[in-house]
Amino acid sequence: MFNVLVTSRMFGKLNPEPIKLLFDKGFDILDNPFHGKTHSENELLGLVQKADAAICGDDYFSKRVIKKAKNLKILSKYGVGVDRINIEAATKQGIVIANAPGSNKHAVADLAFTLMLSVARKLREAENVVQNGGWRVVIGRELYNKTLGIIGFGEIGREVAKRAKGFNVKIVVYDPYVEATVVKDMGVELVGIDKLLSQSDFVSLHLPSLPATKKFIDKHKLSLMKETAYLINTARGDIVDEEALLDALLDKKISGAALDTLAIEPPINNNLNELNNVIVTPHIGAHTYEANYIMGMMAAQNVVDVLEGRKPKYIVNQEVYKYENMG
Repeated sequence: MFNVLVTSRMFGKLNPEPIKLLFDKGFDILDNPFHGKTHSENELLGLVQKADAAICGDDYFSKRVIKKAKNLKILSKYGVGVDRINIEAATKQGIVIANAPGSNKHAVADLAFTLMLSVARKLREAENVVQNGGWRVVIGRELYNKTLGIIGFGEIGREVAKRAKGFNVKIVVYDPYVEATVVKDMGVELVGIDKLLSQSDFVSLHLPSLPATKKFIDKHKLSLMKETAYLINTARGDIVDEEALLDALLDKKISGAALDTLAIEPPINNNLNELNNVIVTPHIGAHTYEANYIMGMMAAQNVVDVLEGRKPKYIVNQEVYKYENMG
């Protein structure tokens, strides 16, 4: 009998089928007294010891936590990003890391577009007018016929590009790793980062959180953007220098920003949310009924595959099997 620890806040919440898949295999789901929140390191230390598998969300599986997880065979991410997992430590301990690539691409792309339109039409300011008893005109900008810059042209970035075509938008892309055939097939223009920032009316971020992308959007890059431009971030909060962004907004160097992710979540004394030309949402990009089901089934299937002795389809650390063979 295998024990599965679920630390993800949303796994199985909107659809019972992912949990049913685990139960049908005879697996036990460990009691989690902290379910419904992102776990601290100390909370995880007390939970992982009996787990053969874990389905995680944005919890931080540090080297210390992984070392405590003596029985753990797989960490299955409910979602895509694995930047909160110490991959090196897990791999050396023979723990498979798997995720659910593409599961939330439509949900996140939809939100990115929603945020573009919302910040350009100043919906936050307009809503505040009505809520305060007013009724005045709020002047915004159109998306039609503008230039959209997409930084990071993976699955989500490409879905954003598909949606943009309906608005007759010119699309420029920065991604050092994208294949030329993808760019050609999508009908977009691959440019350098400086050109993208200086040309774009909307800049949409779709980068992973890596050492090389920390504060990728900094004071210098913000200075290259048009004063009429908007920054959209549905990727990871730490890829934006938030102090530099706040200064750029206060100095009217750019027109606005819409952020689904922040460097610290939930935010602590973050002044960005106080501005009328900024929209902040609580990291909801992946959270739709449809994406919840797909992510849940993929995360559960990864667990089933490993516990039944198979290599999962969506493995992140292929090299883990080298360590397993050495053992």
